[in-house]
Amino acid sequence: MKVTNDYQDFTIIDGSCGMKYERWGNVYLLRPDPQIIWDNGDLEKKYHNKIDSVYYRSSTGGGHWNDFKKVPDSWVISYCDMKFNIKKMGFKHTGLFPEQAYNWNYIREVIGREKREIKVLNLFAYTGGATIASMMAGATVTHVDSSRGMVDWAKENIRLNHLDETKVRYIVDDVIKFVNREIRRGHKYDVIIMDPPAFGRGANKEVWNIEKDLYNLLLLCNELLSDKPLFMLVNSYSGLSPSLLENLLKLTNTRDNAQITSDEIGLPIKENNLILPCGIYGRIDYE
Repeated sequence: MKVTNDYQDFTIIDGSCGMKYERWGNVYLLRPDPQIIWDNGDLEKKYHNKIDSVYYRSSTGGGHWNDFKKVPDSWVISYCDMKFNIKKMGFKHTGLFPEQAYNWNYIREVIGREKREIKVLNLFAYTGGATIASMMAGATVTHVDSSRGMVDWAKENIRLNHLDETKVRYIVDDVIKFVNREIRRGHKYDVIIMDPPAFGRGANKEVWNIEKDLYNLLLLCNELLSDKPLFMLVNSYSGLSPSLLENLLKLTNTRDNAQITSDEIGLPIKENNLILPCGIYGRIDYE
């Protein structure tokens, strides 16, 4: 498992009974996490005077935040020299997956070594963590997400980091439709990054199902690779195993000079020195 443990502004302090207690800068949140199936006591009672907000799930689906203290509408945390706007969202999220720092570091290291212009395609690009990492390494990025709200949030983050917006193209569209258009236009990319959800809807209500659609998307993305690609990176929080994702990459790869790897990514829990599994990645590196 690949673990990120060098955050200054973020910590998972404790976990118990499907909940995790975290510090996001100066804000302390208690949120659900299905990977925490052990019992380390009632965290709400244990940290009752040190929690700013709790997300409660509803028995009918969804849930809501309950603030114990005044929490700002948004606030900023940092990872190294990267900055992110954090907000309490529906369905327990905050707009950032801190474990992705492992991939951001890789993106910056590999792209940063290049002495040529690198073009990156970031699909299902969310609030822009991988876009920021790519731009900080000197790449130009096409940032694609079907949610205008997420793209607007990514714009906030890119401006927060004082990056050159002439080097990013924002696209609000269904990913598969966009990829097919790029193929027809003959556009090519040196790096392709994607974080596909288990299920989703495109900008015009197109339905995405990772079990039905990921294989085809990976095949299509091969047609967008340049003559000298660096890597293709796939993140997943959908329940796929690293081995399954690696199999998909092997089956869809069309290049001879490819090295394919996969693994879990995780974050440390301060209270008990455990590592919390947070997702997986699969990657093709082109030698």
